[in-house]
Amino acid sequence: MQSTQAARGLSEGADVVPRTVKGLSLVSLFNDFASEMVYPLLPAFVTRVLGGGAIVLGALDGAADLTAALLKWVSGWLADRPGWRRPLILLGYLTAVLVRPLISVAGAASQVIGFRVIDRIGKGIRTPPRDALIAEVTPPALRGRAYGFHRGADHFGAILGSLAAWYFLWTGAEVRQVIAWSVAPGLLAFAVLAVVLRGRAGGQGGRRAGGQGGRGAGGWTGWWAEMTESEAGAAASAEPLPTRPSAPLPVRPPAFWPPVLALAALTFFRVPEALLLLRLQETGVAVALVPLVWAALHVVRSSASYPGGWLVDRIGPRLTVAAGGGLFALAIGAMGVEVSIVGVTSAFLLFGGVAGLTESAERTLVARLAPVRTGRGFGAYHAVTGLAALPAGLLFGALYQRSGAATALTASAVAVLAATAWWLVVSPAGTRDPVT
Repeated sequence: MQSTQAARGLSEGADVVPRTVKGLSLVSLFNDFASEMVYPLLPAFVTRVLGGGAIVLGALDGAADLTAALLKWVSGWLADRPGWRRPLILLGYLTAVLVRPLISVAGAASQVIGFRVIDRIGKGIRTPPRDALIAEVTPPALRGRAYGFHRGADHFGAILGSLAAWYFLWTGAEVRQVIAWSVAPGLLAFAVLAVVLRGRAGGQGGRRAGGQGGRGAGGWTGWWAEMTESEAGAAASAEPLPTRPSAPLPVRPPAFWPPVLALAALTFFRVPEALLLLRLQETGVAVALVPLVWAALHVVRSSASYPGGWLVDRIGPRLTVAAGGGLFALAIGAMGVEVSIVGVTSAFLLFGGVAGLTESAERTLVARLAPVRTGRGFGAYHAVTGLAALPAGLLFGALYQRSGAATALTASAVAVLAATAWWLVVSPAGTRDPVT
């Protein structure tokens, strides 16, 4: 079974990834358990219970991701300050745990958007310091697998959450009740996180001389010079590095921005997943079965995450991201032209393989482009890609509502192919670390 394959992939990854990464992966598993008890039910909740439409669903995803993006930029800056990573990660997860169940009391679609935005504030706070911490404790040659292991655990939690939502609906629970019960695995995630981070005094933070996280005399240009400084020696091991002398640094901001902006373009042209769930419902998939299909999607994602990370460590992020773009275009294009339940569902499951190819690849690339100011690097990456989410959500939501699913999904597939071609032009080649 695919769920067995997902668990086997995580078991294999546990042999090579650091202990801290395993702990953070367990936290993500429980947190996504809680999150995915809610998310697959939102399209039906918004459209059938609260009377919203496709544009509202697009705004739901877009506004949430935009808010998270803005917070990620700030959080990335703070994550490089000594002692800040641990409290940022804790605060981010706690915010989501407390706010997510409140969606169950929403009386209007706008309230769902509001609660979802606050939920994503937590994600914006925790993601850059968590990803920077994973890069800090993992040798460069293993980072693809470390991020793949973490993402695999995250998606495995989504499987459990989706199955739990389906079970509760099948036994007669109302959608609002299922959403409210998501507080239980969320609290468990926070308890595990407190144990995992108990021995870390906030993480390493910045690596500049004196351990300061401020901008320094070099201003904005100096920051980008530090963040994009050559990786040689800066991330050669997972141990804390000695302080560096205050020497002039080369200014090379173009090394960071072109590939990150290309990733933002790939994000912009991806149709929101809430619209894909709506497509399933319109094809004839019953609301009570949507969590099962969503669980199956995450079985694919979890199964593909660690192999995808292994592939990144072998051929590098450039080609792996490009393969993910091609697979996205194939799957989403098929969802647009297929009309049968079997065809649309099969294409939706194929879409699950995209995460396995892109998530660990993108994070590995960012860690290599920003080996010194890793927190700020991840903050910039998550912020810029997230900023594309709201206009994309509104664009594809409006296109879906006015012209139909086939037009919106086909347009997304074609645009992602074009963005993938641009990615191959501007992304750095030769970024693969030697395998040890």
